[in-house]
Amino acid sequence: MNLKQLTYFMAVADELHFGRAAERLGIAQPPLSRQIKQMEEDMGAVLFSRGRSSITLTQAGERLHVRGRDILSQIEDTELEVRRIGQGAEGRLRIGFVGSATYGILPNIIKSFRANYPQINLSLLPMNNAQLHRQLVNRAIDVAFARPTLVDVEITVKKLGEEPLVLAAPDTIDTGPRRSASLAQIAQHNMILYPEYPRPSYADFVLDACAAKGVEIRNRVFTMDLQTALSLVAIGEGVCIVPASVGNAKRNGIKFLRIEPDLAQTALSVNYRLDEQGVHVRHFINIAQRVARKIF
Repeated sequence: MNLKQLTYFMAVADELHFGRAAERLGIAQPPLSRQIKQMEEDMGAVLFSRGRSSITLTQAGERLHVRGRDILSQIEDTELEVRRIGQGAEGRLRIGFVGSATYGILPNIIKSFRANYPQINLSLLPMNNAQLHRQLVNRAIDVAFARPTLVDVEITVKKLGEEPLVLAAPDTIDTGPRRSASLAQIAQHNMILYPEYPRPSYADFVLDACAAKGVEIRNRVFTMDLQTALSLVAIGEGVCIVPASVGNAKRNGIKFLRIEPDLAQTALSVNYRLDEQGVHVRHFINIAQRVARKIF
């Protein structure tokens, strides 16, 4: 049985009259009768009891009538769902992000996107750059927020903005009235770096920035992510160089200091596959860029 045959059967079952069913379907009666007869032969069951002046459904026909209504309803619902997904009105979006993005622009982008597309299901997945790259190429995520970018010929990069680096230090360190720290002072403390692997990573970006200013970081403490690094700072294990937006959120045990002179700028980008065709991804990228223009 195919969908065309099922549609023919449902018309006859609803009308209980071949002539009216043929008129409803916009076809002649003889081919309709042949299709129903072919269905009965293929299925090995008589679907209609044919009398001189009327037809009725057999027990097998009644069962097919009930099931057929459900099948056609599911097909109609599926068609509608697929159309809405194609139009970007519903579906899902899988978003990978580096941890520091949650302190700045990402929450604003998510809030704006949800306001405009409430039917899209969002999955938010924290990762480092290496994981973001791998998952994006493997199509396990749809978009990726990275620092600074993901480098791959198959990936499109949209730079959102830049911000300076600042120092996250234990609040037990006495800096007096100053809200800044010199590079020389920074070098005196354990430097907490993340992620420990894979490399190169944001940790190497920080080390290279310090080296470019003539500062060698000898005492290095590696950890896996930003949240763990900040926890180590809070208990006095050392200091950590982070994007300025991380300092927007107050955290017990930590104070955020400007670095003088400026150490470097760090960029945040949103990345997606070059062959991405999903309309909801395009909507998301447009909103991300619009929000970025207001923040950076």
